[in-house]
Amino acid sequence: MEVDVLNMEGQKVSTVELPPAIFEALIDVDLMHQAHVRQLTNARLGTHDTKTRSEVSGGGRKPFKQKGTGRARQGSTRAPHWVGGGDIHTPHPHSYALAMPRKMRRAALCSALSAKASDSAIVVVDELKVSEPKTRLMAKALNTLVGDASALILIPAKEAYTDVIRSTQNIPDAKILMAGYLNVHDLLQFDKIVLPLSVLDVIQTNLG
Repeated sequence: MEVDVLNMEGQKVSTVELPPAIFEALIDVDLMHQAHVRQLTNARLGTHDTKTRSEVSGGGRKPFKQKGTGRARQGSTRAPHWVGGGDIHTPHPHSYALAMPRKMRRAALCSALSAKASDSAIVVVDELKVSEPKTRLMAKALNTLVGDASALILIPAKEAYTDVIRSTQNIPDAKILMAGYLNVHDLLQFDKIVLPLSVLDVIQTNLG
């Protein structure tokens, strides 16, 4: 698939051939959904906790004698049916992690990238830069490149893109992401994918 390469002013400077194995792969909606669910599930901390009858305070002695009161026998006021007693069948810390083979994760990313490419949502720029770290400069460039659409901006590394990162932080419909951390959730969340030419090498190395 051949796409135009633009500069920051939105002018065409050349064309580039996107790797077909990544940007023209089979679009598998079920696989993308599985990868998306896995990513959101794995983000859960699983730190929720409730106290059982052995963890709540009190209840160290029998509340009243066994016989002669006319009441049902009780061994502790910390039993679950007592007010202030322990909880049963309630959450305790555990992992929500879901496993997914690496080949399936890569296939899901290729599927998501192919879906974006088929919708003409891939915007390639020759060089991603701003003259100074100003939000208005980046906002103007994004308005030229993607219009009113939300944008996921991929970069190969942080070091050379400090001004771009700072200029994008206050733009609500844009997000900077290192290409090495590319994921299905972010790909599907944004309307357009903006990437400099140098990012294509990183993506091809990781997914090719």
